[in-house]
Amino acid sequence: MAEMKDVVQFEIGGVQYALDIHISREIVEMMPITPVPRAPVHIAGIINLRGEITNILNLNFLMGLPAGNKAENQKIIVLVPEAANGSNVGLIVDDVQSVLQVSEDDIDQMDETMSKEAYVKGIIKMGKGKEKDENKDLVIWIDIAKILSDTLTETEL
Repeated sequence: MAEMKDVVQFEIGGVQYALDIHISREIVEMMPITPVPRAPVHIAGIINLRGEITNILNLNFLMGLPAGNKAENQKIIVLVPEAANGSNVGLIVDDVQSVLQVSEDDIDQMDETMSKEAYVKGIIKMGKGKEKDENKDLVIWIDIAKILSDTLTETEL
Protein backbone atom coordinates (compact mmCIF):
# COMPACT_ATOMS: atom_id res chain seq x y z
CA MET A 1 0.00 0.00 0.00
CA ALA A 2 1.51 3.32 -1.05
CA GLU A 3 1.98 5.91 1.66
CA MET A 4 -0.25 8.99 1.49
CA LYS A 5 1.20 12.49 1.73
CA ASP A 6 -0.84 15.53 2.75
CA VAL A 7 0.08 18.71 0.90
CA VAL A 8 -1.27 22.23 0.42
CA GLN A 9 -1.66 23.03 -3.28
CA PHE A 10 -1.16 26.65 -4.27
CA GLU A 11 -0.49 28.74 -7.32
CA ILE A 12 2.24 31.19 -8.27
CA GLY A 13 2.27 32.74 -11.72
CA GLY A 14 -0.19 30.22 -13.10
CA VAL A 15 1.89 27.21 -12.02
CA GLN A 16 0.69 24.74 -9.40
CA TYR A 17 2.93 24.03 -6.43
CA ALA A 18 2.55 22.06 -3.23
CA LEU A 19 4.20 22.02 0.18
CA ASP A 20 3.97 19.63 3.10
CA ILE A 21 0.89 20.27 5.19
CA HIS A 22 2.69 19.64 8.47
CA ILE A 23 4.84 22.74 8.04
CA SER A 24 1.90 25.05 7.32
CA ARG A 25 0.11 26.41 10.36
CA GLU A 26 -2.68 28.34 8.66
CA ILE A 27 -3.71 30.17 5.54
CA VAL A 28 -4.78 33.79 5.92
CA GLU A 29 -6.21 36.35 3.53
CA MET A 30 -3.78 38.94 2.19
CA MET A 31 -3.46 41.91 4.53
CA PRO A 32 -1.42 45.10 4.50
CA ILE A 33 2.27 44.28 4.86
CA THR A 34 4.63 46.74 6.55
CA PRO A 35 7.84 47.02 4.51
CA VAL A 36 11.12 46.60 6.39
CA PRO A 37 13.84 49.14 5.48
CA ARG A 38 16.80 47.64 3.61
CA ALA A 39 15.31 44.17 3.67
CA PRO A 40 16.47 41.74 0.99
CA VAL A 41 14.15 41.46 -2.00
CA HIS A 42 12.64 38.16 -0.86
CA ILE A 43 11.29 39.77 2.34
CA ALA A 44 8.01 41.53 1.58
CA GLY A 45 7.79 42.91 5.11
CA ILE A 46 6.06 42.07 8.37
CA ILE A 47 2.50 41.71 9.59
CA ASN A 48 1.00 41.61 13.04
CA LEU A 49 -0.89 38.32 13.10
CA ARG A 50 -2.93 38.17 16.31
CA GLY A 51 -0.18 39.88 18.28
CA GLU A 52 2.71 37.96 16.73
CA ILE A 53 5.09 39.72 14.36
CA THR A 54 5.36 37.51 11.30
CA ASN A 55 7.97 37.90 8.53
CA ILE A 56 6.33 37.73 5.11
CA LEU A 57 8.44 36.30 2.31
CA ASN A 58 7.99 36.57 -1.45
CA LEU A 59 8.08 32.92 -2.37
CA ASN A 60 8.58 33.67 -6.08
CA PHE A 61 11.87 35.48 -5.32
CA LEU A 62 13.01 32.62 -3.09
CA MET A 63 12.38 30.15 -5.88
CA GLY A 64 13.97 32.36 -8.56
CA LEU A 65 10.68 33.00 -10.33
CA PRO A 66 9.72 36.32 -11.91
CA ALA A 67 7.67 38.67 -9.75
CA GLY A 68 4.05 37.90 -10.48
CA ASN A 69 1.24 40.34 -10.95
CA LYS A 70 -0.66 41.02 -7.77
CA ALA A 71 -3.29 38.33 -7.97
CA GLU A 72 -6.62 39.28 -6.46
CA ASN A 73 -6.89 36.07 -4.45
CA GLN A 74 -3.44 36.36 -2.89
CA LYS A 75 -3.07 34.48 0.37
CA ILE A 76 -0.41 34.10 3.01
CA ILE A 77 0.56 30.57 4.03
CA VAL A 78 1.81 30.89 7.62
CA LEU A 79 4.34 28.22 8.52
CA VAL A 80 4.95 26.51 11.84
CA PRO A 81 7.86 28.23 13.63
CA GLU A 82 9.97 25.04 13.49
CA ALA A 83 10.05 25.36 9.68
CA ALA A 84 12.02 28.61 9.93
CA ASN A 85 14.44 28.26 12.85
CA GLY A 86 11.74 29.34 15.30
CA SER A 87 10.77 32.48 13.38
CA ASN A 88 7.19 33.28 12.44
CA VAL A 89 7.17 33.22 8.66
CA GLY A 90 4.44 33.55 6.06
CA LEU A 91 4.70 33.01 2.31
CA ILE A 92 2.80 35.07 -0.28
CA VAL A 93 1.10 32.92 -2.91
CA ASP A 94 -1.28 33.91 -5.71
CA ASP A 95 -3.99 31.55 -4.53
CA VAL A 96 -4.46 28.40 -2.46
CA GLN A 97 -6.22 25.64 -4.37
CA SER A 98 -6.79 22.92 -1.81
CA VAL A 99 -5.39 20.47 0.67
CA LEU A 100 -4.58 17.24 -1.13
CA GLN A 101 -3.87 13.71 -0.10
CA VAL A 102 -1.53 12.20 -2.65
CA SER A 103 -0.35 8.66 -2.97
CA GLU A 104 3.39 8.15 -3.27
CA ASP A 105 2.59 6.30 -6.51
CA ASP A 106 1.48 9.64 -8.02
CA ILE A 107 4.74 11.40 -7.16
CA ASP A 108 7.79 11.32 -9.42
CA GLN A 109 10.78 11.82 -7.16
CA MET A 110 13.46 14.14 -8.45
CA ASP A 111 17.00 12.88 -8.79
CA GLU A 112 19.61 14.15 -6.39
CA THR A 113 21.02 16.94 -8.60
CA MET A 114 17.60 18.40 -9.40
CA SER A 115 16.40 18.35 -5.82
CA LYS A 116 19.59 20.01 -4.60
CA GLU A 117 19.50 22.80 -7.16
CA ALA A 118 15.79 23.34 -7.65
CA TYR A 119 14.30 22.77 -4.18
CA VAL A 120 11.90 20.29 -5.75
CA LYS A 121 10.93 17.20 -3.77
CA GLY A 122 8.96 15.71 -6.60
CA ILE A 123 6.32 16.19 -9.24
CA ILE A 124 2.76 15.22 -8.30
CA LYS A 125 0.75 13.89 -11.22
CA MET A 126 -2.92 14.76 -10.89
CA GLY A 127 -5.99 13.45 -12.68
CA LYS A 128 -4.60 10.38 -14.39
CA GLY A 129 -6.22 9.14 -17.56
CA LYS A 130 -8.13 12.31 -18.34
CA GLU A 131 -7.73 13.65 -21.87
CA LYS A 132 -6.69 17.17 -21.10
CA ASP A 133 -3.68 19.43 -20.98
CA GLU A 134 -0.95 17.28 -19.46
CA ASN A 135 0.91 20.19 -17.87
CA LYS A 136 -2.19 21.42 -16.06
CA ASP A 137 -2.07 18.15 -14.15
CA LEU A 138 1.45 18.57 -12.80
CA VAL A 139 2.00 20.01 -9.34
CA ILE A 140 5.56 20.84 -8.31
CA TRP A 141 6.13 19.69 -4.74
CA ILE A 142 8.68 22.10 -3.27
CA ASP A 143 11.02 21.57 -0.36
CA ILE A 144 10.11 24.67 1.60
CA ALA A 145 12.24 23.69 4.61
CA LYS A 146 15.34 23.58 2.39
CA ILE A 147 14.48 26.90 0.74
CA LEU A 148 14.12 28.50 4.18
CA SER A 149 17.20 26.93 5.71
CA ASP A 150 19.31 28.08 2.74
CA THR A 151 17.75 31.55 2.78
CA LEU A 152 17.81 32.06 6.53
CA THR A 153 21.43 31.04 6.83
CA GLU A 154 22.30 33.51 4.06
CA THR A 155 20.39 36.49 5.38
CA GLU A 156 19.16 35.81 8.91
CA LEU A 157 15.74 37.35 9.35
